[in-house]
Amino acid sequence: MSTSPITQGIDDRAIGAVHPVVRWVRTRAAWILLFDIALFALFTALSRNHVFFSAANAESLLISVSQILLLALGLAMMLGAGIFDLSLGANLVLSSVVGALVMKSFQAVPGDASSYHDIPLAAVAGFLACVGTGIVFGLVNGLLIAVGKINSLIATLGTLGIGTGIALLIAGGSDVSGMPTALQLAIGLNTIGIVPIPAIAAIAVAILLWVVVRFTRYGMRTQAIGSSRVAAERSGIRVRAHLLSLTVLGGGLAGMAGFIDLARFGSTALQGHANDALGAVTAAVIGGTLLEGGRISIWGAVWGAALAIILRTGLVILGVSAFWQLIVVGAVLLIAVLLDRVAAVRRTRSARAD
Repeated sequence: MSTSPITQGIDDRAIGAVHPVVRWVRTRAAWILLFDIALFALFTALSRNHVFFSAANAESLLISVSQILLLALGLAMMLGAGIFDLSLGANLVLSSVVGALVMKSFQAVPGDASSYHDIPLAAVAGFLACVGTGIVFGLVNGLLIAVGKINSLIATLGTLGIGTGIALLIAGGSDVSGMPTALQLAIGLNTIGIVPIPAIAAIAVAILLWVVVRFTRYGMRTQAIGSSRVAAERSGIRVRAHLLSLTVLGGGLAGMAGFIDLARFGSTALQGHANDALGAVTAAVIGGTLLEGGRISIWGAVWGAALAIILRTGLVILGVSAFWQLIVVGAVLLIAVLLDRVAAVRRTRSARAD
C-alpha cells in the first residue's frame, strides 16, 4: 500500500523498528488477501466434488480477474486523485466492438471466420483499435472533468450512456462474432504453466503501476491532488493535465480489457459488462484506495479484484441466483466504505489528541 503524500516527512524511525511482516499484516491488502484464501477454501469445501479447486476453474478465475483488475487499477489511480469513472464497463464494450470490427476487416471473405489472410496483423490491429478507442473514451472523460469542470460522477454517467449507445449502434444491436480461432488459442485461452496470458498481462500492469505509485513523482502527485487539489495547484502541479493523463490511462486499460474479452470469447459481449464498474470500485475501495482521494493501494486492488471474482464465481458454482450475487457484491462495497469511514474518524481523533 502506498503512503499518502500527507505523511511525507513524518519521522518513521519507530515505524521502521516494526518487523516487516507485522507491518504487512496491518495493511488492508494483507487482510483482503487472507480473506480471499479463506473464501477460496470455503467455496472449495462447499462445492460438489470440490470442483471450485479444479485447474479449469482456477484458469477461469484468473482470466476473469484479469479484466476486472485492469479496470480496478485504472479506477484506483483516478480515485487517488479524487475523481471517479462510472463508464468503465461501457468503455470496455465500445472498445471491444471497434476492435472486433477492425479485425473482421481482415477477412478475405466477409463473414467467413476462417478466411483471415493475416491473423497476426489482424490481432495487432484489433489490439491497437481496442486500446486506442479506450484512450479516446478516457480523453473525452478527462476533458469533461478537467477542462469542463463537470463533476466526475455526472460526466462519466453521461458518457456511460453515450458509449453504450454508440457500441449498440455500430454493432447493429447484436454481438460481433467471427474472431479468428487462433486469437483464443494464442492469447485468450492460452496459458504459461497454469497461468493464463491475460492474467500475466494484468499482473504486469499492476507491478508497473505499483512502481509508479511507490517510487515516482507521478504517483506522489496523483495522491497529492487527491489530498488537496488547491494545495497541489499552489505547489506547481499541472492538475488539469495530470487528471487528463489519469483518465487516458484508465481508458487505455479498459480498452485492453476489451481486447481480452474478444480473445477470451471470440466475440463481443454487449450485455455482459453492466456491473463492471461496480466490480472495479469494489476491488479498488475494499483494497484500501480512498474514495475521496489521497491514497492508492495497487496490491489492495489486486486482492480486491480477486475477492470480487471469487465471490461471483463461488456463488455461481453453488447455484445461487444472479440477483443474490449483485446483493453480495454491493454489500461488500458498502462494508469497505464503512471501514474507510471508521478509519477516517479514528485518524481524525488521533490527530486531535496529538
